[in-house]
Amino acid sequence: MRHRHDRNAPGLWHVDTACIDCGAARNVAPGLIVRGGDQSVFARQPETAEELAMAWRARLLCPTASVHGEVRNKPPAGLFPEEMTPGVDRLGYNAKASYGAHSFLIRREGANAMVDAPRWTRPVVAAIEAQGGLRDIFLTHRDDVADAERYARHFLTRVWIHAADRNAAPFATDILEGEGATRIDDGWLAIPVAGHTQGSVAYLYYGHCLFTGDSLAWSFEQQDLTAFRDACWFSWAAQIRSLRWLLDYRFDWVLAGHGGSRHLPPEEMHRRLLRLLDRMEQQ
Repeated sequence: MRHRHDRNAPGLWHVDTACIDCGAARNVAPGLIVRGGDQSVFARQPETAEELAMAWRARLLCPTASVHGEVRNKPPAGLFPEEMTPGVDRLGYNAKASYGAHSFLIRREGANAMVDAPRWTRPVVAAIEAQGGLRDIFLTHRDDVADAERYARHFLTRVWIHAADRNAAPFATDILEGEGATRIDDGWLAIPVAGHTQGSVAYLYYGHCLFTGDSLAWSFEQQDLTAFRDACWFSWAAQIRSLRWLLDYRFDWVLAGHGGSRHLPPEEMHRRLLRLLDRMEQQ
């Protein structure tokens, strides 16, 4: 049964009680949509054009269709793909099968890539076709595969996953092994980060964007980097150890599957990662 959550601010826009608390809507509308108990709610009604765009993004990506609002109006154009930084877009249309994880499109001539996958939907297919298709799908771990197989079949792509999580994507064509980093091409480096799952991988793009899956994220509530102790399915000790390996790399974007994404100067990102690791050691 769906009902308007009673913690929503009065007005048209609201989240219903079918929300699964995946946090995706809060990530694209920070401060506008917040956690109310164990579900998301509107803290206030959107007023500015920017806030309306945030609300519409939340509505379009919500994996349970729990965000409601201006039902008589069409969404503004250009909400998704949402450019995070030049050449890197958040795709939206998050899948319930991946508990609402975010996925990304990386635009590079002749070598477009998707990191993790959204639900299969025509707007995403059309957006990728308009960019010339896909060469690769990089899966960060077993939880966020979603409809990757359908996208792989449609675009005839290579699909990458770590051997430890391979059984979640038997259609994968390229299998990463062990704990060492793998250079995929001049733009991509795959860095195993076991912890959240045994086969978790972070993908570093041109020493600029780090796609972290569920291993590392930005918390809008804490305004800092975070990792999820209560959603660590393999080993917290292993996650601490593998995230420490990331200190050897330079990056200024963390682009997360679950949790927020954030840009910071590389030196600041490094300092915050160090502090996070200290906090993780104490948990």
